Amino acid sequence: MTTKVSKPKTRPKPFLLPSYCKGCERCIEACPKGCITPGKEINPSTGLVPVSLSLDACTACGLCVNACPEPYGLRLTEVGGPEGVQSDFELQDPRKLFGPRKTEAPKPQTIPDQMLPFPDCEPLVTKGTYASAIGAILAGCRHVYGYPITPSTEGAELMAKLQPLLDGVFFQAVSEVATVNMMYGTGGAGLPVITFTSSPGFSLMLEGISYMIGSEVPGVFVNVMRGGPGLGNIAPEQADIKLMCRGLGHGNTQAIVLAPSTPQEMLDLTIKAFELSFKYRNPVLIAADGYLGQMTGKVTLPKVMRKPGIPDWAVYGDAAHRGNLICSICLSEADLERHNVHLNEKYERMIAAEQLSDSYRCDDAEVVLVGTNTPSRMAKGAVATLRAQGIKAGLFRPITLWPFPVSALKPILRKAKHLVMVEASNGQLEDEMRLAISKAEIREFPPIHAVRRLGGILPSQEEIVAKVLSLQGVRS
Repeated sequence: MTTKVSKPKTRPKPFLLPSYCKGCERCIEACPKGCITPGKEINPSTGLVPVSLSLDACTACGLCVNACPEPYGLRLTEVGGPEGVQSDFELQDPRKLFGPRKTEAPKPQTIPDQMLPFPDCEPLVTKGTYASAIGAILAGCRHVYGYPITPSTEGAELMAKLQPLLDGVFFQAVSEVATVNMMYGTGGAGLPVITFTSSPGFSLMLEGISYMIGSEVPGVFVNVMRGGPGLGNIAPEQADIKLMCRGLGHGNTQAIVLAPSTPQEMLDLTIKAFELSFKYRNPVLIAADGYLGQMTGKVTLPKVMRKPGIPDWAVYGDAAHRGNLICSICLSEADLERHNVHLNEKYERMIAAEQLSDSYRCDDAEVVLVGTNTPSRMAKGAVATLRAQGIKAGLFRPITLWPFPVSALKPILRKAKHLVMVEASNGQLEDEMRLAISKAEIREFPPIHAVRRLGGILPSQEEIVAKVLSLQGVRS
């Protein structure tokens, strides 16, 4: 008959189930007090010789139970309870078991950021990855980790040159997995941190990004997308949109995804990414493509730069913040559910407040092209060509891929007769748009068509024009 015992509040001591003991004697080596000795009698049900316990000196350290291979011969019993009764002892959250941490430190206060004037200078002519690196510096980022991968490496190379001059840190990690864990530590200290990577490297970072989201740690990831799957090639593609918008590691994860289309936006949106990352205590992703990373363009620098402070939640290592804890572990199911509810509420605030887009000649557009990154530039040229032929075309360019800017798209849909998706992927941007339209409960929208290229080939202006003309019944 099984006896029910109450859950103990102290660690239980072990007891032996002889029929499960293999006589491997691992527990003998593990016990620091010599409480376990080799057995002398054969168990008739197994033909093996189980060990023998003498628990007078036992400190309930549990090392013997940890050493026992399954099926476990050593189990736990309540201290002082009847021998052979299995315990209901459960792991408990240390914060609940031992109470609040004892510290004489005052309640941590936020040291606010400072905005410092930046001297006037002439516009720069620079490539997209360089522009993003400069934007990170102007946003106050002095910690950069990464692993080289084409076509994003130039951003890391520039940081390796500039950060030492700014009393900053650039560290080439041994891998992308190491990179994201270094970012976790730096972001957890309340400091701005960035990495430059590309598609295969970004894939390796996903577990760490899930940890950062769960622990509410800020950080900026610049993903200069290239062709795949696998190693693919180093040409531009937009095939990471699903990964960045829907696949950020295990669990309930979302992050704002910013999609620039020019070197100027690479700079501006990198600065924006740091603002949003600390506003929501969440990673922010920048989705660029291979052409945009390498493309050269004119970049005008802002009038101010940021000197970051220290948030009150940071685990900074000083006395003022010693009571803080950064952690994504919730052992209790109820606690983890509450934490996920909290994260969902944060995601809803992002959706409501952070939808960004740009539109070009959409006021009267009957054919609306939808594109982002470098393909949107081809689409903009196609709009001019189509307008010259009397076709009312326009361009809607989502700047946030998540949350998708459906609020700005909704009034455009009322006038449009056709939507044409222009993308360098097999419909990943279209999937985001369709999902956003569905969640916004928009029941009526025009037919959706597509101009798609893969493998590092971008849609051309001629292909876009030909597609629209075919919808108008005009042969190109």
